[in-house]
Amino acid sequence: MKNLGVLFALVMAVLAMGSCGSSTKPVPFDNGDSADIVNADPTVYGVCGEETAMNTLQLITDMGDTLSFDISEARENEQVFGGLHVGDRLAVLPAKDRKSAEKVINQAALLGNWVMPNPIDGSDEVGICIKEGGIAESIAQSNITYKTWRLTRGKLEIVLVRIGGSEEDETNIYDIVKLGPDSLVYKDVEETFEYSRQKPKEDYGGNIKLEDAEDEFFM
Repeated sequence: MKNLGVLFALVMAVLAMGSCGSSTKPVPFDNGDSADIVNADPTVYGVCGEETAMNTLQLITDMGDTLSFDISEARENEQVFGGLHVGDRLAVLPAKDRKSAEKVINQAALLGNWVMPNPIDGSDEVGICIKEGGIAESIAQSNITYKTWRLTRGKLEIVLVRIGGSEEDETNIYDIVKLGPDSLVYKDVEETFEYSRQKPKEDYGGNIKLEDAEDEFFM
């Protein structure tokens, strides 16, 4: 009887261990990347399709899907930047319903040389050169070296180094206020930067020139 009692106790212990183990099953998708999923950029990237109309955007995504977005509210809120032109690369920030767009940015319209009068004395032009492949360069600026750019979450991210300072990479996030064939305006909480497209008297890095930028935009 004593042996049977010991055996019974062992069986109950094993069952109890199995029960405890079943209560610690991992949460689906909880493989250590949950933070990445939550913080993932919801922006959809692709090319403007031929079926794009005044209030409807057809987007051929980088994944090969063809999506259609209602952009009527985005237009009403002046959140369509750079116009729409078939074949241009776009960044689209979808609304929660995934059927409409909160913001559309024409990445092709961003490319080029953007300048403003030197804020110190206005004697010359300074600015930023935005190139394909996420490359950014400074135009006639000795104190700032632009390095990279990208669009994320409907905002413009620019990485730069300030010469004479810590000389460490500095990441700045800007809201785009205006983007047209000849003008680019973006801002953060402290500053607003107003640029004009540089006329093609010089070519910094082989970017698109003014006459190319004035191709018909479907605003």
